[in-house]
Amino acid sequence: MDKSMLKRLADAQQEYMVRMRREFHRHPEIAGEEYHTREVLIREIEGLGLPYRKLEGTGLIAVIKGGKPGKHKVLRADIDGLQVPEEEENLKGKKACISCVEGLSHACGHDAHTAMLLGTMKVLAAVQEEIEGTVYCCFEEGEERSTGVAAMLEALKDYPIGECFALHVYNKLEAGKLNVEPGPRMAGTVRIGFCVHGRGGHGSRPDQAVNPIIPAAHIITQLDGAFANQLDAEETVTLSICVLKAGEIENSIPEQVYIGGTARFFSREEGEKALQIINKIAKNTADSHNCQVSFTPKHRVCLFPVINGRQAALGMQEKVKEICGDVLAPCGRWYASEDYSRYLERYPGSLGFLGIRNEAAGSGAAHHNGKFDIDESVLALGALAELAFVFGSQDGQAPSERGEEGND
Repeated sequence: MDKSMLKRLADAQQEYMVRMRREFHRHPEIAGEEYHTREVLIREIEGLGLPYRKLEGTGLIAVIKGGKPGKHKVLRADIDGLQVPEEEENLKGKKACISCVEGLSHACGHDAHTAMLLGTMKVLAAVQEEIEGTVYCCFEEGEERSTGVAAMLEALKDYPIGECFALHVYNKLEAGKLNVEPGPRMAGTVRIGFCVHGRGGHGSRPDQAVNPIIPAAHIITQLDGAFANQLDAEETVTLSICVLKAGEIENSIPEQVYIGGTARFFSREEGEKALQIINKIAKNTADSHNCQVSFTPKHRVCLFPVINGRQAALGMQEKVKEICGDVLAPCGRWYASEDYSRYLERYPGSLGFLGIRNEAAGSGAAHHNGKFDIDESVLALGALAELAFVFGSQDGQAPSERGEEGND
């Protein structure tokens, strides 16, 4: 089986993947509630005659055992939608399909990820005897809230995984292009959430109350200065305070103020340091105003950066060149976060960006946005990239030209 055959097989799944992507798109489900999505996935997997494993929650693992010895590999797609109302038009005009569920949408592209992995599985099932090793096709629930990754990784402990790969569609990259680079590719996240507690009272006598709004304001302004002066200037760490909730009556001092937001980082060390700075400033500033601070359970480093292993990423580049042709393109780091980082903390592997920006088609709006849309023509390329991960050779030779690998 050569690269031209792989391309023909991937291209042959284009119509199927578009149909599946639109089915998922019309019926988005938020994290932990992907019941219809799982029913559809089970229907398709059973139709291929493949064994699968239901995880606690709504996640699934389909297993494709090859006819030849080789590595055990993971392909991963996320399946959840978002609580983002969808607009009927993208940046150019009407979308091909829109969500049928009010207030929910696939505004990040997980519908495309799921459809592409199904298309890849159809090809793999058709050429199963040619596969070296075993491929685990993982459909992860709840990526947006990181509610399904723990169950997925726990299940994968039962298998001798040697390498992993995943794709994420990306609005900043031109449609028809792929990017796989070593090093940090998506940011880690410090999730910020804490309350400043004071003592309520009448607005006419602030001296008889302890107003938590004052230290809250000082905390927010001091964080910018602390980040600029205490974090490594060569390591980017962004800070966004997105929630500030206090009183509702103009002449009543509230009991507490809630502050929420995120910090994003590409260095684990700087991310952990950022959290320490936030905690120290919040506690000390509140104390100087006779207030107290309580941190919510979500106030923590919730995700580390997605960091592609050098060998895995460079090897994947060679596989893409070999199987997909001249489609690689440079692309900057993405400041969004992804719980695929947890796979890469455990296994060698990489995350690739699949470009979806097409001015003529109107795709290119920001992710998590009502106008977000993808260029569906890229689905076949995505499937081909996943096939390259399975069949490509890191030395650039075609699979038929190299010796078989032993089992892990």
